[in-house]
Amino acid sequence: MTAIPVSSPPRSGGLPLTATVGALGVVYGDIGTSPLYALKEAVKAAAHGGPLTSDATLGVVSLILWALILIISVKYAMLILRADNRGEGGIVALLALLSARNAQPGTWRAHLLVVGLVGAALLYGDGAITPAISVLSAIEGLKVDAPSLAPAVVPLTVIILIGLFLMQSKGAGFIGGIFGPVMLAWFAVLALLGIHGIVQAPGVLAAVSPLYAFKFLIHQDFHISFAILGAAFLAVTGGEAMYADMGHFGRMPIRLAWFAIALPALVLNYFGQAALLVTDPAAIDNPFYQLAPDWLHYPLVAFAAVATVIASQAIISGVFSLTQQSIQLGFLPRMQIRHTTSHAMGQIYVPLVNWLLAAATLAAVFSFGTSDALAGAYGIAVSLLMAITTLLAALVALQWGYSPLLVVTVNGFFFIIDCIFFAANSTKLFEGGWFPLLLAGAVAFLMLTWRSGVKLVETARGKLRQPEEELIETAVSRCHARLNGTAVFLASTPNGVPLALTQFVKHNHVLHQRVLLVTVLIAEVPRIPDSDRVEIIEVIEGITRVILHYGFMQYPTISEGLTLACTQGKLPGIDLDDITYYIGRETIIPSEEIAGMAVWRETVFAFLQRNAERSAAFFGVPTKQVVEFGTEIEI
Repeated sequence: MTAIPVSSPPRSGGLPLTATVGALGVVYGDIGTSPLYALKEAVKAAAHGGPLTSDATLGVVSLILWALILIISVKYAMLILRADNRGEGGIVALLALLSARNAQPGTWRAHLLVVGLVGAALLYGDGAITPAISVLSAIEGLKVDAPSLAPAVVPLTVIILIGLFLMQSKGAGFIGGIFGPVMLAWFAVLALLGIHGIVQAPGVLAAVSPLYAFKFLIHQDFHISFAILGAAFLAVTGGEAMYADMGHFGRMPIRLAWFAIALPALVLNYFGQAALLVTDPAAIDNPFYQLAPDWLHYPLVAFAAVATVIASQAIISGVFSLTQQSIQLGFLPRMQIRHTTSHAMGQIYVPLVNWLLAAATLAAVFSFGTSDALAGAYGIAVSLLMAITTLLAALVALQWGYSPLLVVTVNGFFFIIDCIFFAANSTKLFEGGWFPLLLAGAVAFLMLTWRSGVKLVETARGKLRQPEEELIETAVSRCHARLNGTAVFLASTPNGVPLALTQFVKHNHVLHQRVLLVTVLIAEVPRIPDSDRVEIIEVIEGITRVILHYGFMQYPTISEGLTLACTQGKLPGIDLDDITYYIGRETIIPSEEIAGMAVWRETVFAFLQRNAERSAAFFGVPTKQVVEFGTEIEI
């Protein structure tokens, strides 16, 4: 159970109906393409190599129905969506709500941060698998009418995926407007195909009763029941996007899109496929496409390919957004982030992440080759992520003052369901489940190494940093000459003296007439309004500390922050075109003599720090006005 904070308005900027249609394209693209493979894999697990019985089909479709109701409708749509951070959702927003970022080592919040970062890393594994299995399952529809085209499935999938990742640099904005309407049409097709199947065998509707799922599972061998649960879970993958994308559309449009459009269409289609399998068990190889009339197969393959590209685009954009949030909160090194449009801050492109994700996705396609094989890799990362989200949401509810008994009862119930599905998916570990876990493990390791390394560097900086009192004494007593103009020194903390300024005074024995000590602080809220952006502290005459506050969903640009300060009259008499920015460039030296991480991890951190985006470029400092000072720091 989660609490209801003061919510910010939807970010879509449109009418609720517009936001609802938009949510179909971005939020429900992944779960909306699950009918391509979910029921097929579940009934194959239920048949376990033998003939498919009607009882097995009804049991599977009943299980899928109640998974959609309990996990997506009740847990996510009704409960988890209430745990927002001023309108924003997602696992990073949960970590910010729990103030885990600055937790002291050894405390429960520090352990919680590790769990949360593992959850965030799992999204990268999901991001690599989703495009692969979605596009593969769509193109495999060619084999229904033309089995001879089977060798072309993988090459066609690779071509589509390469085109998708190449398109990212141009931004999704130019096709974003059609995402919602196309997916609305897709859900309409799903519903119509489902109705067509149900009419042929209306008795399948009896599976609405959860007893079909319960009785079927308990009468199977333990390992078969787990295999069925793991396969049926494919029907709910993508549900976590409801929470992650809440800030883009708002809580109500996301709920409306689910209950009014997505859920009915999915249920009708799954029951339609089940009706087909009851009357024709031989359609088990691809019940989705065989549900359609023969003349519709090829157009349906093309339409499914478009839908899966949209689903893939949504997960890729989500990974970009997660990367930006993680960088802002200090969980990942700075990377080049390009804004692909000037009027929508959420549309970004992260080149390094894009091509690493492309490499992982293409590796999955080449390694597994079919959607059946990839189904073994899909689900394990998502089920673990869902369990982590339930746990963190419970802690947020406790923090907001909800009854511990109520929280344990409600969240505990859903946590048990999550753990059952995770256990079921864990049986697929050696069938491919290792692949997304390996990716997630690598990302989580880098996150934890980066965060620990940054703390070690800040400790080392603190020992080298000149106290503010010494700077005042130097400015008053020793620097009699002042250079014309204004100097900006970037500072990592809002106290003490930046190392670049210490180096400058040490070597030049002078100061500029105006000195600005600029610090960027990222708050654990999504956005900071312009009115609260700039904080000014006068150190002494001529030396001013400027603190720029940003939320973790905002991009910190120093030049824009200083422009805002001047516009607000907080920095009078400064010509922004006549400023020199002095920035420290640190070289990290791993050392066994200083307590910290293992030397090999410090070496990894040094590599990441050396290849991170330079401060000037990341913070949007004008290139021609930058001077860098190098410093060696041992950790």
